[in-house]
Amino acid sequence: MRSPRLPAVVLIATLVAIPSSGAFARNTGLIFVSFGSVNRLVVIDLKANTIVKNLKTSRGPRDMLFNADHSRLYVACRDDDVIDIIDVATLEVVGKLDTLSKPETFGDDEKRRRLYVVNHEGASLAIIDMGQNIVVHEVPTDGGPGGIFVGEDGRFVYVASIVGDFIHLIDIDRGQVVDDVVVGTRPRHIAATPDGKELLVSAELSGEVYIINRSNFTVAARIGFSLPGRGATVADLLLTRDGRTAYVLLGRAAQVAVVDVPTRSIRDYIPVGERSGNIGITRDEETLFVTNVSGNDITAINIKSHEVTASIPLGRRPWTFVIDD
Repeated sequence: MRSPRLPAVVLIATLVAIPSSGAFARNTGLIFVSFGSVNRLVVIDLKANTIVKNLKTSRGPRDMLFNADHSRLYVACRDDDVIDIIDVATLEVVGKLDTLSKPETFGDDEKRRRLYVVNHEGASLAIIDMGQNIVVHEVPTDGGPGGIFVGEDGRFVYVASIVGDFIHLIDIDRGQVVDDVVVGTRPRHIAATPDGKELLVSAELSGEVYIINRSNFTVAARIGFSLPGRGATVADLLLTRDGRTAYVLLGRAAQVAVVDVPTRSIRDYIPVGERSGNIGITRDEETLFVTNVSGNDITAINIKSHEVTASIPLGRRPWTFVIDD
């Protein structure tokens, strides 16, 4: 079922150069959307209902990550084997970090000044020293590594193997995989509960979320999703700050499942657009945003009412997005 088609609050018909409106403070509420096919980020100011800038990047922008104070945005550019560094205040590319081949997803450890970049095609994890701009170590993984989560102290990194259907536990100090846990088919995204005790893992093709106990690295629970007359693929997930609620994006089913994490139960389903790709939440936890790849738009959802409040047309197949708040 399609989400209701509401009046657009922002319209991006084509990706043409639009000048920046000036320097911005951090935590602005701007949304950055990556478009790998046209080598640009689109920056949207929802408060003003305008496109702030179409920002040219290196080729094939994919995953994005803010540093701790949101002064920098790092962008994995798959086709040029680099991480672009964007100054959030000026909305300009101010540097690049070299990676191994075809970076798509990555995590960071600001204390150690390191990026951990998944090399999907080369089946490895690159550990990059940001100060020296060099790969200091490469950890072999199983085929098709995808999602990544960096542990709180930076000692352990968790990487999803899309081909092997398990999660690697990588000891960074030892520079190797030290354990694995089997999950459902095609795991992609990993999130941790705020208390650090559990990981939630999306299994895309089996339509499940696995909950992993981090103390013994075993599966503690499995949540399946099925809706009458349609299959469910788990495209993405996120946790609220208190860790009690998970919003699980079911791409093929065009729904967001609202999951009570402590009881492992599904509280509700929210309709969104077809072939939904990524999900994000505002800092005040009042609004969800979902990219709809086939619909070429972003859906805004009021969390309290579970109602769609806006559809934001984008065009040209958005890849993913982040919110600067």
